[in-house]
Amino acid sequence: MLEHKSENSVSECCVGRAQSFRVVLDLCRTIANRECTVVLRGESGCGKEVIAKQIHYSSDRCAKPFIPVDCTNLSGELFASQLFGHVKGAFTGADRDTLGFIRAADGGTLFLDEIGELNPQTQSKLLRVLQDSIVTPVGSTKQYPVSIRLVCATHRDIEAMVRKGTFRQDLYFRINVISLRIPPLRERIEDILPLAEHFLLRQAHLYSEPVKRLTPETRNLLEKYTWPGNVRELSNIMERSFVLSPDNIIPPGVLPPEIVNHTQDHDVARVVPSLDQANRKLIVKALEHSNWRKRRAANLLQIDHRKLNRMIERLHIEH
Repeated sequence: MLEHKSENSVSECCVGRAQSFRVVLDLCRTIANRECTVVLRGESGCGKEVIAKQIHYSSDRCAKPFIPVDCTNLSGELFASQLFGHVKGAFTGADRDTLGFIRAADGGTLFLDEIGELNPQTQSKLLRVLQDSIVTPVGSTKQYPVSIRLVCATHRDIEAMVRKGTFRQDLYFRINVISLRIPPLRERIEDILPLAEHFLLRQAHLYSEPVKRLTPETRNLLEKYTWPGNVRELSNIMERSFVLSPDNIIPPGVLPPEIVNHTQDHDVARVVPSLDQANRKLIVKALEHSNWRKRRAANLLQIDHRKLNRMIERLHIEH
């Protein structure tokens, strides 16, 4: 059903040929027409919402709403009213009834981004919705039937939160039917350049200008960078580069300093060993020269033998 996706549902995260990412897309297609709840795990910016859209627009629910909710933006009673809806007079400022995200997603998919940020009271009410397929607005006793597909996302260790008691165990078991890990961009090196070119094409369409090309030097810099902000960071940098580049090419000079400096540091690190690497090499050489007699090796290195023992243990040196 991928051919039925709307233009807004097609996104950058689905550009890629890395095997680790293709596995995720294959699993999305496998589970799309199932009703099971999905938890998407991964670092910030790696494209969890886009994968959630991929699941929705590949499913039988694709003609119904996809409602994304950022659980970090709201808290307390305000968030509960946004999620479950409220009736007029439920609290100060509630001057009319509201539908709420859950009822707005009826028939479609509700995407709860950073579900680990929900407070215990909201977790309890969400569990009731999932178990009974009904929602009760804040300030009301009336129950409304709903049919939603829930997809959640988090970058936090939910299992650790369950052990600490900050996340309900019964809700964890209810949502953690299918768990998908979205690989960070540094594990998808072969996808960096196709994604960068995709973003440049998008900017060209936005401004109705010719597509700008990456120079070989720029391509090399992009592939060597570790992308702590993942796909979102790459998207922002390509937008910046497109705007700052006066010609139809993207030269290294328009890239942010952290990319150029990171690559220079990376090249230096390949030539200059770290202190631990140098110490390890010296210790192994002294041990081999002394036939692995540690006191004699310590004398050769002019250090106390107890310090040598500590260094051998810390550097994991074995005979």
